[in-house]
Amino acid sequence: MEVLKKEPHIHNKTAALVLENGEILWGYGLGEKKAAVGELCFNTSQTGYQEALSDPSYTKQIITFTFPHVGIVGTNQEDQESKKIYADGCVINQPLSEYSNWRAENDLNSYFLKNKIPCIFGIDTRYLTKKLSVEGAKKAAIIHFGEGENKIEKLKTQINEWKGLQNLDLAGIVSTEQNYNWKKGIWKSDKSIKSQFKYNVTCLDFGIKNNILRNLNEFNLNPTVLNLFSSYEEIIETNPSGIFLSNGPGDPYATGSKIVDVIKKLIDDNIPIFGICLGHQILGLALNAKTKKMFQGHRGSNHPVKNLTTGIVEITSQNHGFEVDRDSFGKDIIETHVSLFDGTNEGLRHKHLPVFSVQYHPEASPGPHDSHYLFEEFYKLIEKNAKKN
Repeated sequence: MEVLKKEPHIHNKTAALVLENGEILWGYGLGEKKAAVGELCFNTSQTGYQEALSDPSYTKQIITFTFPHVGIVGTNQEDQESKKIYADGCVINQPLSEYSNWRAENDLNSYFLKNKIPCIFGIDTRYLTKKLSVEGAKKAAIIHFGEGENKIEKLKTQINEWKGLQNLDLAGIVSTEQNYNWKKGIWKSDKSIKSQFKYNVTCLDFGIKNNILRNLNEFNLNPTVLNLFSSYEEIIETNPSGIFLSNGPGDPYATGSKIVDVIKKLIDDNIPIFGICLGHQILGLALNAKTKKMFQGHRGSNHPVKNLTTGIVEITSQNHGFEVDRDSFGKDIIETHVSLFDGTNEGLRHKHLPVFSVQYHPEASPGPHDSHYLFEEFYKLIEKNAKKN
């Protein structure tokens, strides 16, 4: 019996991946039969494809999965990191039509169809990954050409007209419309946490993942999620013992320019603040640092990061295409973590104020658990600050 059953290629190629330079890679259509334009990136995780696809940070991006077989464990509701797929499309070498996992509820194609997302498979993802590594991020499009190949020329025009992720405030699109309180913990998705919460944490939602909220709960913190454009007064009304700045998509400057004044007020109030991913970049902007687009983003669950305080190397989960420019740090900002792949900044804290952030995802999902200690650090920072007051 075959452990991995290949999808049979019994038909002519029915889809294409079109790059901004005009190059066309032919493949087979999967999921919704429609076109999608976005920034083409690659993710090096061997597992966790569902968690990646449902991460709001992937908005307006087309994910290339470098692992050749995708769909092995199917999909299920518990592993969702948000309410739907936020990636605009994906590129796969070989999908699996038959999954093997006791938790699975649907196969990969059904998952794409339910979320109305186009996918292309049969692509040489090793070639594509090497190309992106050498040439940098590219605009691209997936098209299923059931009505003929003449649509590709129109799609090339759409790719050229789309300006890319730079200067795009996508966090404002994915942020929650209604504020809510989160009560579920890690791997207890059908149960409420029964412990008594000690501290309220107000989470500004730039595209928050469910597993972040689960981890906050595990450390006895009571998270309330607010729209990112909430006013200073609305945030203070939640009586926060701490502020969490979440992950999210888009250009940090485009989003930060609209909310950085509110973050600065919260910093001035001496409220403990913890940011990750886009939240790290927003905090950097609030501390008068600058951000910039990366030549090649970090996306995967095998990224080594060095903790400059302890000297320990952590294997981390990452998903970002922008960075905080360490050359713009003021004298009160301390760099705490650095990437061992390319030397870019991965963390910061203030010398005197109770604020810190990291560029990567300590909650993982998917990924290693090396950085879970950061949630405990946040808890201790809140507790220390509460005792002072």
